[in-house]
Amino acid sequence: MLLTSCSDFSSLTPAPRPPNFVNIQDLFRASGMSIQIDVRYFGADNFVGAPVDGYLAEQIIISQDAADALLKVQLSLVSQGLALKIFDAYRPQRAVDHFVRWAQDLGDIRMKQKYYPNVQKQHLFRDGYIASRSGHSRGSTVDLTLVRLSDGQELDMGTPWDYFDPLSWPSSTAVSVAQKANRDLLRQVMLAAGFRPLEEEWWHFTLANEPYPERYFDFPIQ
Repeated sequence: MLLTSCSDFSSLTPAPRPPNFVNIQDLFRASGMSIQIDVRYFGADNFVGAPVDGYLAEQIIISQDAADALLKVQLSLVSQGLALKIFDAYRPQRAVDHFVRWAQDLGDIRMKQKYYPNVQKQHLFRDGYIASRSGHSRGSTVDLTLVRLSDGQELDMGTPWDYFDPLSWPSSTAVSVAQKANRDLLRQVMLAAGFRPLEEEWWHFTLANEPYPERYFDFPIQ
């Protein structure tokens, strides 16, 4: 969960959901398609081990521009028997604040074995896994993977989503050839749709021409 830090908190926008943010499932249904989601921050199966502040519904909210680009990605994958599965997109600032408080509580390591087995919690800030700002709060960043249309199962990417470890870096040479090929395929289709990757997380992409490059929102997901 590498988060982007930013020292300028004056741009935080605690406001109702803007009209050009959409529920990704609603957009896909309107286009005659469906998309898998797995909103783990709404429940307890995440690195915090509890529902995260600001996630009041099991929904994926994202800017209209990014949603339109994801629809193009989905359409490009169908011929390969594949589809997208989304874990997270827009993330309220209050959720990021929750992550920061959790990281400061060194006694809470209930999810360590699943999400950060090889990283000491006291090093999460130092190593860049947790910070005070996230590009997700700007509304055009998405965490996602690929699934097979035949059975809905995720392709093997070498690590799960939100796994704090250098093994999650797209450039890792510790994964198998097949796992690296799956990561490369995801990267290729996202780049082709106008997203830019993050070099520390195979699942993380931001729309290059994002509509709110300097604004951080805090409306809840509901």
